[in-house]
Amino acid sequence: MKKCLLLVFVFMFLSCGSNTSIVNSWRDPNITVAQENFKKVLVVALLKDEASRRTAENRIAAANPIFKTSYQYLNGTNLQLTQDQKLKILNDENFDGVVTMRLVSTEKETTYVPGTNTGLYYGGFDGIYGGMYGYGFGNWYGMYSPMFYDPGYYQETTAYMVETNVFSLKANKLIWTGTTKSEYVTDLGQTVDAIMQTVIKEMRKDGTLPPK
Repeated sequence: MKKCLLLVFVFMFLSCGSNTSIVNSWRDPNITVAQENFKKVLVVALLKDEASRRTAENRIAAANPIFKTSYQYLNGTNLQLTQDQKLKILNDENFDGVVTMRLVSTEKETTYVPGTNTGLYYGGFDGIYGGMYGYGFGNWYGMYSPMFYDPGYYQETTAYMVETNVFSLKANKLIWTGTTKSEYVTDLGQTVDAIMQTVIKEMRKDGTLPPK
């Protein structure tokens, strides 16, 4: 997939809807993505509900024709099949690679956001009186507004740990896996973008993908 999966990864995930970083990763030292020459890759998002699954898979599949959503092939009609039977479906459909994305865990984090103080009462603008000459009533009156002092506060955020795997069906083995941490998540689609962008960077770093 020297020009297939690589080019897809380069162009598909540019926006960033969350703060995402790599936690850990592993690669098979004997296999690179380019060597596998993937032409048809199944995308599997193992999420808790069907709507989220489809949103994530559609986001990736829309980037390039080589990606196919798993719900088209593995759905309610055949989920009870054995592992070998599922693999046979994929082999019959000429899939040579699989990318999976799985929510591993969520973590609550509490951070302190410090307050702000304009400093006008403490020498700002060369002192409260001298500094206000020539600034007009709006500036003077603004000193008494709530924005003059904004106290600090604590905020709770949720961090999402997501595992991304790349499998070779030809070799029937895992060739790359990595876990990412995403914070300040507001949009599932943009978070998928951010995760894959982080994955691409790490795969280039460890040699799984060729550098730019």
